[in-house]
Amino acid sequence: MYRHPLLAVILLASSSMAAAQYIWLDEHGVKQLSDRPPPPNVPRQRIVKMPSKTVFNPYAEPEVAAKDATQPPSVAERNAAFNQRQRDAAQQASQAADDAKRHADQRANCDAARHNQMALDQGLRLSTFDKTGQRAYMSDAEREELRKNAQKVLADCK
Repeated sequence: MYRHPLLAVILLASSSMAAAQYIWLDEHGVKQLSDRPPPPNVPRQRIVKMPSKTVFNPYAEPEVAAKDATQPPSVAERNAAFNQRQRDAAQQASQAADDAKRHADQRANCDAARHNQMALDQGLRLSTFDKTGQRAYMSDAEREELRKNAQKVLADCK
């Protein structure tokens, strides 16, 4: 007589383990019940119920240790970000200094070319020094060559 109620309790307890552990809404809004996890195309916000401990999900991607977006960065991560910003700032400062030096050199080169062009246009006698250190005056061909070079440099000047 006691065997039947005891058997009923055992059957009732074991049937609850076979009940649906996952409940989710499909794309049409219909509730789906299953003892298996929902397919991977079901977003997490449409999963109504799931067991607290997942045993095995055949659809699951291998878990990668993803950082929770709500968790603040660690001290090491903040330090690495700070060091990267420092390196970037130093590189930008170096680049700016190089650009300033290049522009200053170009201005000086343009000024020298303008000066040479004015001297050539005035028709003055220009002298140079040869390899032995002797003064020599420029010929007309040398003056014309120097004029062409000065014009090329001035074409690049603004």
